[in-house]
Amino acid sequence: MERKVTIQDIAAIAEVSKSTVSRYLNHGYVSEEKAERIQKAIAATGFSSNAFARRLKAKKSGVIGIVMPRVDSPTGGKLLTGIAKAFDEVGCRTLFESSFLEMPREIKNIEHLAQFGVDGILVSSLGITDEHIALVKELKERDIPVLFIGQQHEKVRYIKADDFGAGRLLGDYIRRMGHERVVFVGVTEKDKAVGVARKDGFIEVFSRGNRNASVNFVETDFGFDDSYKKSEEILAYQPSAVICATDGLAVGVMRALHENGVAVPGEVSVVGFGGYELGAVTYPPLTTVAFDYEALGRRAAKMLLKMLAGEVVESVSDFPAQLIERGSVGKVLWGSEG
Repeated sequence: MERKVTIQDIAAIAEVSKSTVSRYLNHGYVSEEKAERIQKAIAATGFSSNAFARRLKAKKSGVIGIVMPRVDSPTGGKLLTGIAKAFDEVGCRTLFESSFLEMPREIKNIEHLAQFGVDGILVSSLGITDEHIALVKELKERDIPVLFIGQQHEKVRYIKADDFGAGRLLGDYIRRMGHERVVFVGVTEKDKAVGVARKDGFIEVFSRGNRNASVNFVETDFGFDDSYKKSEEILAYQPSAVICATDGLAVGVMRALHENGVAVPGEVSVVGFGGYELGAVTYPPLTTVAFDYEALGRRAAKMLLKMLAGEVVESVSDFPAQLIERGSVGKVLWGSEG
């Protein structure tokens, strides 16, 4: 008969003491490095189900609910990968629902997952409304913690990328490259992160102290086909640079420019946000501000696990961005536009 895995086995594999494993399973303090080693040992030995039950509560199901706005997004795919890997390491299963970019559906997704008896819920949200806040309060009373991803509100726990800082980063870059007349291709302002924060951060730095700066706005949905269709409106402003709220929108713009015989970056520069893999193989390769969405998803999962273990978790709003300079932006001499 196969021998049952013990705490001593976990301690040996993780190279920690038996008391450290016991402390981890009983909600005591363990350094993040040791906790990760213990989690991996638990997952590798099949001890995970017992460990999870001890760590969370015997009545728990070991299932985490996840709500995503769409199922076909490169961002969402990376985010889900990080989430899934982190939960898999501690033996958690996941139950997934999509809001399909519809706010009322997002609320119903959360309610539905709670009815299924999940232990906690991660929500990659379109925005946090009063209805969200009331629902989170209700679920907290039922011992079902909710963590939001991508949006922020002082009355809930959340983790989000620094979209405003990313906008500032890109605004500074485009300004240093000499551009003054730009079009910002954005999305609905109902999305406070992608639709508002990125744009506001860009404008703050790009326009500061530059009376010649001109920023016009074109609103699209999240699909590259919509930014492609809006190309006539974009080109009517005669921009030297087009700033797109996502890399997907940027790909649509680049296709339209190519079909209209407009050279990128010779005549018009194009940039995006997100760091999609697709941007590395466009022609020219797309300059972008990238977020490590897989790392963001992993961190979100770990935050929710701490909430499930009864630990106090602080919201995170400064997950960093990185400028990736490729080949879609050209330098303009001051005063040479027009």
